Amino acid sequence: MSKRSKIILGIIAILFIAALIWFGKKNQKSIVEYETETPFRTTIVKKTVATGKVTPLEEIEIKPQITGIIDKIMLLEGSKVKKGDLIATVRVVPNEQSLISARGRVDNAKLRLNNAQISYKRTKNLFDKGVIARSEFEGVELTYNQAKQDLKNAQNDYQIIKRGSAGSGGSANTNIVAQMSGTILEIPVKEGDQVIQSNNFNAGTTIASIADMSKMIFEGKVDESEVGKLVKGSDIEVSIGAIEGKKFPAKLNFIAPKGTEEGGAVQFKIKADVSLDDKFFIRAGYSANADIVLEKKDSVLSIKEALLRFDKKTEEPYVEVKQADDTYKKVTVKLGTSDGVNVEVLEGVTEEDQIKIWNKASKDSKKKDN
Repeated sequence: MSKRSKIILGIIAILFIAALIWFGKKNQKSIVEYETETPFRTTIVKKTVATGKVTPLEEIEIKPQITGIIDKIMLLEGSKVKKGDLIATVRVVPNEQSLISARGRVDNAKLRLNNAQISYKRTKNLFDKGVIARSEFEGVELTYNQAKQDLKNAQNDYQIIKRGSAGSGGSANTNIVAQMSGTILEIPVKEGDQVIQSNNFNAGTTIASIADMSKMIFEGKVDESEVGKLVKGSDIEVSIGAIEGKKFPAKLNFIAPKGTEEGGAVQFKIKADVSLDDKFFIRAGYSANADIVLEKKDSVLSIKEALLRFDKKTEEPYVEVKQADDTYKKVTVKLGTSDGVNVEVLEGVTEEDQIKIWNKASKDSKKKDN
């Protein structure tokens, strides 16, 4: 072999070795090491949030017992009252036709009484002389007494229509008093307004609404998909929009047996007794949210939901577990309760397994790439 041929072969060998070294380094750069996490034990609480408001447990509306005009309002909204306190007075404006009719009944009752009185006196004289029997006299006496009572009743009716009362016994018709102790929430009328009494055909005009502000309840709505998991008597937490950073404990005491459709979804009403804090004044109608625990599991094996992937064909959840040779194996897992961040793992992985964090390479691999 000539010297020139040896030189050419040497150059080819050097180039071949250089190529092998270059390809080796290139392959080494392509290896990406992913960060991993291990399963852990934690408490998972699944909650739902019900939106609603806080309202008084006991609230009543005060309505007049007679039609008239508000003469005077004694108290203001927000005032504390006791049962029987005077809130307002009503001035009666009698109906002219009813007044004339009542006056006519009084006059007729007087005529009957005068006639019965004459008959009574005549019969009494005859009875005193022994002309008639006692039974006949007692019949005439009864008619006379009934005529006196009829006149009294007619006069009372006339006074009620004219003044709204028939003496001291009828003062409640024109005096609007509190029917319970509490706080006046609203007085929707003002002096001079006409009011109508409540009857079988009309609910009547509301003069005031009173509530016991020391007993409040939460009223909210829950979706049909979650109402089946609620248990009457469960403890919940109520957050009031107007009071930041404070949660009031409450106890669920009512779940509606019938739902109402709102926006294409069926909602069920719930109620809960709220335990108040003396440091905060709760106003009726405050908007509020209730955190309701649907399911709670203590110290269960869990992983972060971000570690999960789902098979495109079977839609089963899986993770990738690191093997001894630094490769990753696809492992199907069976899941339990989730709180939106962590999820319970029933089968598939153990506490020692290292699970791949998707799309997050380790710092060392990043440095190698650079």
